[in-house]
Amino acid sequence: MAENDIQNPNRAVNMDTAYSPVQTASTIENKAVVRARFRVSQTFVLSILAGIYIALGAQFASFVTSDSTLHFGATCLITGIVFSLGLILVEVAGAELFTGNNLNIMGYLSKKITTRELLRVWTLVYIGNFIGSMLMVFLMNMAHQWEYFQCMAGAKALIIAYKKVNLTFSAALTRGVLCNALVCLNSWLCYSSKRVADKVLSNIFVIGGFVASGFEHCVANMYFIPMGLVLRKNPDVVAAAEKMAGKSLDLSLLTWKGFLVNNLFPVTMGNLVGGVILIGVVFWFIYLRPHISYLSLEVKPDFPQNKK
Repeated sequence: MAENDIQNPNRAVNMDTAYSPVQTASTIENKAVVRARFRVSQTFVLSILAGIYIALGAQFASFVTSDSTLHFGATCLITGIVFSLGLILVEVAGAELFTGNNLNIMGYLSKKITTRELLRVWTLVYIGNFIGSMLMVFLMNMAHQWEYFQCMAGAKALIIAYKKVNLTFSAALTRGVLCNALVCLNSWLCYSSKRVADKVLSNIFVIGGFVASGFEHCVANMYFIPMGLVLRKNPDVVAAAEKMAGKSLDLSLLTWKGFLVNNLFPVTMGNLVGGVILIGVVFWFIYLRPHISYLSLEVKPDFPQNKK
């Protein structure tokens, strides 16, 4: 009787709640082909939306923790969970995000898209993400949300930008690598999921993890730092930020040059390494390289049936 209750291993793998790793790899490979076939206008609009979505998550995260008196770790955890709104919108509502698009390398390595197609998509998406982020900076400034809690909301945003432009090159690069390894793993989990609830749950833990750990995401920084650039000119926000930090802030590096050179460049390079090499190339090597048999990677045999 007990033997009859043993579950079929194939049933565990082929549940309708998730795809297997091999199926997920194939889906990501084919998604690269779909992206390469999009019209320029489609890619551009979807990438602008992604920039907006990530900025919504970024402003949400900085806003809800602006007056936090919790332990540092607890505040970081809340920030990460709340920020995941941006990636949830990207994955569920549909948009083109540069960091997730790094997985297009899997389609390229399988020779399903060309070098030109790969670079065209990456370039369009990166520019579109930047435009969407800057649009949100303009809208959030016009909304005067930074005035909330005696300018503490603005002070939090300013401190975030200040810290980011003061990172060393190596720290920004390394944090970018770690960030996009997790972001692309999140994309992997979302592609493996069939239900919206599963996609949302995977975002909360994986994206929450990278934000709480202080890793660097180039598209999020396209909102965080320009927002700080706008607010650094406001004396009330600067005063509130210095009160929050408990010290005088040297904002000399919080400039457009500081944004582009000190942060965005090394973080983008790190994101490429983390997404393209650590996840895309490695998973292609495991699951998609030509001499690998798909069937050899799947669970095949059933337990023998009982004979009465």
